[in-house]
This record gives sequence, structure tokens and C-alpha cells, in this order.
Amino acid sequence: MPFVKIGFGNMVSAGRVIAVVNPDSSPIRRLIQEARDRGGLIDATSGRKMRSVLIMDSDHLVLSALTTNALAAELGIEAGTGEA
Repeated sequence: MPFVKIGFGNMVSAGRVIAVVNPDSSPIRRLIQEARDRGGLIDATSGRKMRSVLIMDSDHLVLSALTTNALAAELGIEAGTGEA
């Protein structure tokens, strides 16, 4: 199963990523807080600004300092279309 680079030497399994979303909306901020409370949050930002959130099929959230467009390119999809 291929891995996708999410920044600073961190990688996740590409097949387990459900969505890559922008963290600026209130619903996503609530999801982040809920994941933090239940222990399902993985912070891969290395102290940098969070620019995207990966939602995994294991019900984990992964925070990344890469933009959603950069991660879409890593996953091999065209940003905004959802098409591979």
C-alpha cells in the first residue's frame, strides 16, 4: 500500500485517507477538539501552522503543515475535483 508524505518526514497510508480538508471552518475545529479529547488526534505539524487535516478511515485525524493542494498532489488527485 503506497504512503503519502505529509511533511517533515511523516507519512500516512494513502489508502486509509478518506478526506483532506481545510482546518479553518468551525465544524472541522470541533472535529479536531473531539479527536483530541478521545485520543484520536495525530499532530504531524512539527510545531508549524496547521494547514490541512487528514481524516482517516480509522477515525483518527492527522494534522499537517502542508496545504490541502499540496496533499492532493501527493495523493495524485486534482484539487477541487475529487478525481484521481
